[in-house]
Amino acid sequence: MRAQGLQARAPHRAMSWYGRVRDAIDGLARSSPARFAILVFTALILLFTLLFSLPISSATRTVTNLHDALFTAVSVICVTGLSTVDMATHWSGFGNSLVFIGVNIGGIGVLTLASILGMAISRRLGLRARLMAASDTNPSRIHVGPVNEGQAVRLGEVGNLLLTVIVSALAIEAIVAAMLFPRMLIDGVALGDALWHSVYYSAMAFTNTGFNPNAQGLTPFENDYWFLGALMIGVFLGSLGFPVIYAFARGWRNPRRWSVHVKLTLLTTLLLMVAGMVLYIILEFDNPETFGDLDASDTVFQSLFLSVMTRSGGFSTIDVSELHGSSLLVSDMLMFIGGGSASTGGGIKVTTLAVLFLAAFAEARGKVSMEAFGRRIPRDILRLAVSVVLWGATTVAVASILILQITHAPLDHVLFDVISAFATCGLSTGLTQDLPPSGVIIMAATMFMGRVGTVTLAAALAASTSRQLFKRPEERPIVG
Repeated sequence: MRAQGLQARAPHRAMSWYGRVRDAIDGLARSSPARFAILVFTALILLFTLLFSLPISSATRTVTNLHDALFTAVSVICVTGLSTVDMATHWSGFGNSLVFIGVNIGGIGVLTLASILGMAISRRLGLRARLMAASDTNPSRIHVGPVNEGQAVRLGEVGNLLLTVIVSALAIEAIVAAMLFPRMLIDGVALGDALWHSVYYSAMAFTNTGFNPNAQGLTPFENDYWFLGALMIGVFLGSLGFPVIYAFARGWRNPRRWSVHVKLTLLTTLLLMVAGMVLYIILEFDNPETFGDLDASDTVFQSLFLSVMTRSGGFSTIDVSELHGSSLLVSDMLMFIGGGSASTGGGIKVTTLAVLFLAAFAEARGKVSMEAFGRRIPRDILRLAVSVVLWGATTVAVASILILQITHAPLDHVLFDVISAFATCGLSTGLTQDLPPSGVIIMAATMFMGRVGTVTLAAALAASTSRQLFKRPEERPIVG
């Protein structure tokens, strides 16, 4: 009987310890799921900073400077692609493995990552975890109160969404790697390097990071359309967002059943790709440092590649600093817009831009509400879109002023790199690698703000939303 009692109490002690850990984490996430997600993200950055600073992580077996280790950790977890060290030569095999693992973790998303951790701890997907994952597919769910618009992913489908996140990420990266591997063998790359580089490139493409394992960058493959096309496919799919991929998985043959979010994301993404390509052709066809020496077909392809990559991909076959000032400004706009919501891309998101244009069209036509694809979009989504753009522009402006004061570099180069950091794009004019430690910290903070998301950050700062039961007298200020 005593032995049976000990056996009965032992599982109780184990469950009690496990329960205390679970309750502590649950209590931490109780006030705001967004705050918990940001805390998880910050903890990951600190952990990877420590790991990157270890001698085993560098190729020379020396300790990496703290600011360089921190910047690399933020860039990896935020899937940005900017670096203050040579990513192809500075890190050892262990360090490159950290980069590979980190970008896949970061690509999942802040709130989705927190939800998956909650599943691992509680061994079930509870209501709070469902709310956290649903808010990653639609940031307006973070706020207290009802959400009026139809959701891209309904709350009851979040479990399937999380499974789709993991499966789609692995499947797309595997397909892109399978496309790259034989091509690298044909180009004479050694078997071991071809296998590792194909997997590495595929992860960097799907997560829209843009790190390169080659010291020469994409120079060996700058005329290889198959190789560059595979990278574009990975970047494009990663930038669409998991809700769009989930919609494809459920019914790609029936576009009529797609939600407004899916349709707006696809339409705006394709329009931006084509518009960017056309503008680069017009602005760079006579630039001998970029596309001036190419024939018509090469110019079209390279312009399309640059248009796709400036919206978050981070890969480049040209020296970005050699672009005309007009092309740099176009790139700034494309980077600032970024990819789709709940995607591995950054920026203010394409649906934010679409909502702003829909509001402008509705105002011009004298309509009270915004409409798209036979559906009405509520005005609170417009307020959310304006807030995202305003906070993003403020972040870019403050960071640009600080970097300008520190470096006294040209404005177009500073603005390009700052927007690239905020939009987690990864393209650079070369400014970032030459930044002093103070500038490195500012750029790291800009990357963090861009990846965590202005909506998530704003929701995290406000623990609750008070409900106002009265309305004040209305008065209209003069606008415009």
